[in-house]
Amino acid sequence: MSIVVKLDDLLHDRRMTLTELAERIDITLANLSILKTGKARAIRFSTLEAICEALQCQPGDVLEFHAERRTRKGT
Repeated sequence: MSIVVKLDDLLHDRRMTLTELAERIDITLANLSILKTGKARAIRFSTLEAICEALQCQPGDVLEFHAERRTRKGT
């Protein structure tokens, strides 16, 4: 299973740059970039809340769950 971050799509739809979002929510561009590329291992609710407020969206618009089928070895 995996969580997909859809920040790129939201920024494109809102015609906003990552730099502008970083300034609006007072987070470093580097940390926001890590989140955007899906390399983040966690996100604080306060950060998610700030993103949703700045982009006028819901948490489910930012994050999406994708179930992956697992195969068992030997079968």
